Amino acid sequence: YVLPYCQPEAIHVSAENLGEILLGDSIENSLYDIRMNHNSSCSYLCERKLGKDEKEEFRKMIDHEYQVNWLVDNLPAAMRYYRRGDDSYSYTNGFPVGVKREGRYFVNNHIRIGLQYHVDPNEFEGFRVVGFEVYPQSLQQNARQGANGMEASCDDADDLSPRFDVMEHDSIIYSYDVTWTPSPIRWASRWDTYLRMHEGKIHWFSIVNSLMIVLFLSGMVAMILLRTLHRDIAKYNDMSAEDTAEETGWKLVHGDVFRKPRHSKALAVAVGSGIQLLVCAAVTLIFSAAGFLSPVHRGSILQGMLLLFTFAGILGGYVSARFYKMWKGEDWKKTTLLTAFLYPGTVFVIFFVLNLFIWGTKSSGAVPFTTMFALLVLWFGISVPLVFLGAFFGYKKAPIALPVRTNQIPRQIPEQPWYIGGVFSSLVGGVLPFGAVFTELFFIMSSIWQHQFYYL
Repeated sequence: YVLPYCQPEAIHVSAENLGEILLGDSIENSLYDIRMNHNSSCSYLCERKLGKDEKEEFRKMIDHEYQVNWLVDNLPAAMRYYRRGDDSYSYTNGFPVGVKREGRYFVNNHIRIGLQYHVDPNEFEGFRVVGFEVYPQSLQQNARQGANGMEASCDDADDLSPRFDVMEHDSIIYSYDVTWTPSPIRWASRWDTYLRMHEGKIHWFSIVNSLMIVLFLSGMVAMILLRTLHRDIAKYNDMSAEDTAEETGWKLVHGDVFRKPRHSKALAVAVGSGIQLLVCAAVTLIFSAAGFLSPVHRGSILQGMLLLFTFAGILGGYVSARFYKMWKGEDWKKTTLLTAFLYPGTVFVIFFVLNLFIWGTKSSGAVPFTTMFALLVLWFGISVPLVFLGAFFGYKKAPIALPVRTNQIPRQIPEQPWYIGGVFSSLVGGVLPFGAVFTELFFIMSSIWQHQFYYL
């Protein structure tokens, strides 16, 4: 309750898992009295005084387009937006604190709450909430004493234009409507409504575009390999066992392919950490597709990824040890330490610094230091020992058998043109993979910044 909203006498914070805390979700109770299948109109909530500081807070929040997020029966409040010219619509998460029109700041002080429920006496008893929509309004209101307590006037509620200019008033009255409507949507499908997007055709076009680019890339590589190898394979087939030929072209490097690289330790650490991330991502996708990790359980996906990454440390240590032993490395302790600390430590330091800035702005999304300590316990208490355990088993195994023998004397590489350099080759090589993902990345970032639900 950073803004002057109606606060209950005792604020209770619901039990949160690690994923919820890291996402900045702090769920608290409210004064709104919502009862199952009981409609109400223009219910008075409270009246709050507005001083200079409160008005400034409202102005700042409206300028920065802050959203108010509610939950009912674990369903997030969503606003429905219609497109001009047709009946298609999409949802956004939460509703804005207010709107700015011609330099004036209007606060949404009246909320129309629409709740949908599903009834099926043949399958279950009672009612099930399957939808939660809100429509905010900015009304000029007056409070009066009624038979059952204070009542709000809700004047001009049918006029959807904003009216309550926060800079021109010294107090604000909050009110709300509650409307229950039956719905054929089943409990298992209640999240499908929130995933409605009006960009469906473009969305599928981006997926087809990504697949076509990947197929084009694979076909181009296959064509180059066939043109390069076809003549050599035909020549080898025509040669007898006694014939010998001088090696040329790509065959000259077969004795240097598995030579120990200059930064073998860093490569082993990168491969080990990459396997750790790959296993974490693959298992998370499988569990999400199976329905074990869903948006119904807030923060479950992030918490599951953290636990999977922690326990996948044993695979990261094992793979890095195997690679480092393949190149006959001797400093295995340092390699294992780097596997356990380099990449997780870099991410943790960046996250900690960013959280300091969030904490400095007194944002409710700041992660408390007790949660930081819990992350350190997961890291040092579980992940690091598992990395060392995996490295122990990796060094106990025999080295990886190489298919060709490495020459003792490295082959001299002639001077290459500028476009063969590492930087330019990396940029050119990344154009096609970027083309395969940038359209989908556009939808992901648009959903984040426009407070929409993203799905694939």
